[in-house]
Formats: sequence, C-alpha cells, structure tokens
Amino acid sequence: MKKTVLIVGCGDIALRTVRLLQSNYRLFGLFRNPDNAAPFRLSGVISIQGDLDHPASLRRLAGLAQIVIHLAPPPNRGIRDTRTAHLLSALSMQSKIKPRILPQRFIYISTSGVYGDCHGAMIDETRPLNPLSDRAKRRVDAENQVRRWSVRNHVSISILRVPGIYAESRLPLKRIRENLPAFVAADDGYTNHIHADDLAHIICAAIHHGKSCRAYNTTDDTEMKMGDYFDLVADQFGLSRPPRIPRKQAADRISPGMLSFMNESRRISNARMKKELHVTLRYPTVTQGILAALKHNTV
Repeated sequence: MKKTVLIVGCGDIALRTVRLLQSNYRLFGLFRNPDNAAPFRLSGVISIQGDLDHPASLRRLAGLAQIVIHLAPPPNRGIRDTRTAHLLSALSMQSKIKPRILPQRFIYISTSGVYGDCHGAMIDETRPLNPLSDRAKRRVDAENQVRRWSVRNHVSISILRVPGIYAESRLPLKRIRENLPAFVAADDGYTNHIHADDLAHIICAAIHHGKSCRAYNTTDDTEMKMGDYFDLVADQFGLSRPPRIPRKQAADRISPGMLSFMNESRRISNARMKKELHVTLRYPTVTQGILAALKHNTV
C-alpha cells in the first residue's frame, strides 16, 4: 500500500514536488481556494479545503497522512507563526472515526533568513539564529514550534532552510526592466540561491534521508553578490544592467521589503545537505539554471 503524503502550501514548489512523488505515494493537498487545485488534480492529488487561519476548517487533517510537507508561509504580521500552530494542533487531534494517528515524518520549509546578517561570512547549520526582520522571526518561531512538537509526539521532523528560489518563471526580470537599483560593489552583500527543481528534489530526499530534528541549508554552490546576480540575469536576457547606488541612498529608491533582503549578507555551506540527504544538484550554479531557462524558451 502506498504511503500517504499531505502537502500544505500548494504553490509552484509543491507542484514540482508532486510530480516527483505521484508514482509512489497517495497525495493530498490542502487548499484555501478550491479553484487552485486543478493542476494538482491532474497529478493525482486529492484536494482538501481548509484555511490555516481558521483552525476549525482543518479537522479533516487528523490521521490523514503519514508524511506532511509544510510549505505554507507564516502570516504577514507579528513574530509568531499562528498558521504552523494551527496545523500542528490539527495533526494532533483525535479523529472521530479512528484512533489518534500522528504523521511519521514532517518536513518544514523554512528560510535562510533565520541567520540574519552574517557580514558575508561562510556559515553552516551550527550558526546561532539571529533573525532581524519580523518575517524571519516568524520563521524561527515556526521552527521552534515544529521541534517542540516533534519531541513531544515522537515525530521525525526535518527543517529545510531555503534561500532565494529561482527558476524559468522566477527571475527578477520585472525588477530589472523597471530599472530598480542595486548596491555599488563596496556596499553589496552575498546572496544565496536554489533552483526550484532542485528544491523539489531536496524535499523528496528529506523524506527518505532526513535526520530527525535536523536542519539543512538547501542552497546551491554559487558564491555571488546580489548586484552581480541581477547583472547576470540582465546580460543573459539582453536587458540593461541595473544602476548601482550607495547603501545610504537606498531608502528612497528601494522598497523596505527588498531592502531587508539586500541588507543581509551571508555565504551558506550546503555540505550537510549533500552528505546526509545524498543530493546531487541539477543546477549547481545560478549561471547553469539561467542558461537552462533560456534554452527552453520559457521566459
């Protein structure tokens, strides 16, 4: 009998993951809007309507799946992830028709933003967490919730700390066309990336090989500053490179959300991911991933 998988947060990454799992698992997806379920149904996903902001709508999740993949983002405000709290509570409920059954594995998709600004240092998963934005603080809260729930309920959990996701449909072309600036080289910081297809494969690898209560940095091998990344994309797509400005001029020309990303600099080791999850990246560098997007003419 096939194992059952529940996917929470059914967007682009979830759909790429579903296509890798559909042959060997029975798949369920949680949808706030049933209209978004159509492409998932084509891959055999059974849709369940529910809203992580409304706990009463999640009652059907109890005892449903042996494996849970949690990709849903936290709320947009505050420093707590109430959505993760509601999900964990729903998974822990007593089902009305059968004994209380908890998942065997739980994969949480977090962010590398939990490390904060590392001033360009090379870091690994032992780096103390230092979230600077409320967005990153919500992710740390979710990680802590998941870890405590794992210990309390003896469920094996893995945390994937994901940097900037890119793919053929996830490139900063709009930003470049709008001529939004990047930092001058002296002020620029390192950024980290993972191709969406690689992330989907890493999620599948975590199901099979992830160690419990273990965090994994899911980044590629690229060491590149953010402005250089924008330049690379611009060059490959025949666009003008973004203008460069000093950091002190950024507040008037760059949105606060984007500026919070640009003000953090870190280089992230993926050694643990490769060793323990046995991952071989399909796109080890962003250059390879961008060239693949061009080759397939999907942008």
